[in-house]
Parts: sequence; C-alpha cells; structure tokens
Amino acid sequence: MQIWQTIKLAFSALGSNKTRSALTLLAIVVGVFAVISASTAVRVIDDYFQNTMTLLGSEVISISTQPSVITGSNQAYRSREPITFRQFEQFRDQAELARSISPDVVFRRTRISFEENTTDPNVLVRGGNEYSLSNNAYVISEGRNLIREDVEDARSFVIIGADVYKDLFERREAIGQRIRIDGQFYTVIGIVEAKGSAFGQSLDNFVMIPYTRLALVYGRERNLTLQIKAPSIMMINETIDEATGLLRTIRRVPPGQDNDFEIETNESLRGVFNDFTGVLYLFGIIVGGIALFGAGIGVMNIMLVSVTERTREIGIRKAVGANRRHIIHQFLAEAVIVCQLGGIIGIIMGVMGGNLLVFLMETSFVFPLVAVIFGIIAITVIGIVFGVYPAWKASKLDPIESLRFE
Repeated sequence: MQIWQTIKLAFSALGSNKTRSALTLLAIVVGVFAVISASTAVRVIDDYFQNTMTLLGSEVISISTQPSVITGSNQAYRSREPITFRQFEQFRDQAELARSISPDVVFRRTRISFEENTTDPNVLVRGGNEYSLSNNAYVISEGRNLIREDVEDARSFVIIGADVYKDLFERREAIGQRIRIDGQFYTVIGIVEAKGSAFGQSLDNFVMIPYTRLALVYGRERNLTLQIKAPSIMMINETIDEATGLLRTIRRVPPGQDNDFEIETNESLRGVFNDFTGVLYLFGIIVGGIALFGAGIGVMNIMLVSVTERTREIGIRKAVGANRRHIIHQFLAEAVIVCQLGGIIGIIMGVMGGNLLVFLMETSFVFPLVAVIFGIIAITVIGIVFGVYPAWKASKLDPIESLRFE
C-alpha cells in the first residue's frame, strides 16, 4: 500500500468518528500546550531581563545591604546595619581602584509641581552626585549633569526624568525653571533621555538632586546603595576585592565573619536569573512530559477502542488482500497523524499563551524554535510508541472471526 493511500485511509477513519478523534486531539493539545507555553513564557522573561541589563553599565558594581533578588526569608538581611552617607564618603575618600563612586538612594515618593501643572504623587526623589546618572546608564538630553561643586555646596539643583518633563512642561522650556517638591524649590538644570520601563515600573519617573541637599531637607539617616565603576572590565574582580576589604574595615566586620553587605554586577545578576529560568524550564519540561505521557496513554486507549469498533472493517480489508503490514501501517499512521494534528494546535496555542507576557512586560514577541522542534519530535515518537500496540493487536485479528463481529 502506498504511503499516500495509508494517510488517506487514516484521515478517513479519523473523520468517521469525530468525537473519538476530538478526545484524542484534546489530550495531545493539553500536553504540547504545557510544554510550549512554559518554554515560551521563560523565553519572554529571559529576553525581558536581557533587555533590562542596561540598568547598570557593564563595569558598574552595586553594593547594598540586600541582594536584588531574594529567595526565601529576608530576615537576615533586614537585621543588617544600613550603609550610611558617612560610610559612603569614607569609601569615596579611601578607594584607589574604584572610579565614579556614587550613592543611590530614594528619599521620597511624592508629587512635584510647576505653576499649575502637577505630577502624580509617585515620583521618585533620588539623591546622587555627578556620577549617579552615568552609573545607571542615563544620558542627559538637554542641559547639564550635576558637578562636584553642586554636591559639595548642597545646591538646590535638580535633573528631571522624561516622565516628569512631559507632565510638568509639555514641550515648554524646562531648563532654568523652578519646580516645587514638598514645599522646597529646585532649579532644573538637566533633562534625562527616556529609558522606558523595567519590571513594570517606569525608569523615567524620577528627579535627581544632590544627596547633600536632600540630606539637609529629609535627614541623613538613610540606607543607600553604593555604586562604583571598575577601571575596566578586566579589573572588576580586583575592584570588588578592594571594595570588600575597604567596606569590611569601614563597617567594622570582625575577621572570619561573613560580609554584612551584598556586591552585585551585571554578570552576577545574570547568573542568578539564569538559575531561576533554569528552574522554570525544568518545571515546564517535567509538567509537560507528564502531560504528554498521559496523552500518549490516552492515544493508546482510544486507538484500542478504535480497533474494537472497527473489527469487521479490519476483517473485510484482510479478506480483500490486506496483510498484517498494511494494517499496522494504517493504525500507526492514524496514531501519528492525530498526534501531529494535536501537536500543531498545541504549539500554536502554547506560543500564543506564553507570549501573553509580552503585553504585561512590554517586551518583544518570541518564538521558541528549539521547544517547537522538540515538541514535534516528541509527539511523533508518542504517536509511534503508543500506536504500536493497538496496530499490532489489529494486525493479529483473525479475518474469519472479524467478519462475524457485530
């Protein structure tokens, strides 16, 4: 029997019992959907993270009392003493390898006003120095950055993010204007280029003011993040070693005791995130594998029912010359075709389902090619493996007894 005749007969048999075929398809669709949707969702999250890795420059090292990603309880981190402005200033004055040393601290979330225009009460009031913007990969689009004298003299100058500029000035001239923050007036000296959003939060809804000025207004008792830049990518490890030793001395960490601060770079954050996505991949594969195994059992059971229902048909085919090989090919083709159809539907639904995160995270559409190829291979193998026994059982039927079957 030619292969096209076998496929034609398989489609004809599937179409003759739509309910049974639909149930078989549903089992396959669910299994493939679980694998593909999980793989797609992880790819979306991974791409999103890679796109937001520009939050810090490649040579920037971030030091804080808590890691950016916390797994489990964070009670141990909460008990740590804060990194203070005094410790930052000591570090700045004593560091030799570290460059572009800046504090990163949010003093307030508040409303900002200019004349009759007012922002929502969620603008971040950040304290920084002349290196803060570059350490966070921000670029001045208009005006100028803070300079050392602005910080040393605690001047009432402010650099505004793109969201604040749009809310307050609506394409009007902003440089030199005075805005009001919690009753204090600050002169706008710069506007930052828009960066978009990350993790659902706008990166442009902030103002940057010399930390010395904000310390006078809100107080110096703050827990800040210390950001430093290595002289080059090749010297990141040496810079981290220097920063570790210097901070342990400044914070009086006893010898032999673990650091009471966390040091992170883009590479370390990428490693943590890769571990996280690896767990998600493994979870998706396990869940999808179990679902596909269950779907395979469902295919075999339904194909066995099909053999029983079509016993007389099998007898007639054998009576007109079909041999065991022809019967095996026909039922194997049916099993593989129904798996392929269910797999295609499951792949389409899985890709669409996983990409729903694109709209939530505002990132780009992904197509998990490796997962799709794996899915196609897996459902083909399932069709063959779980279709062999029903096909073999059909081929073993006695034609005389089959013709008597009612």
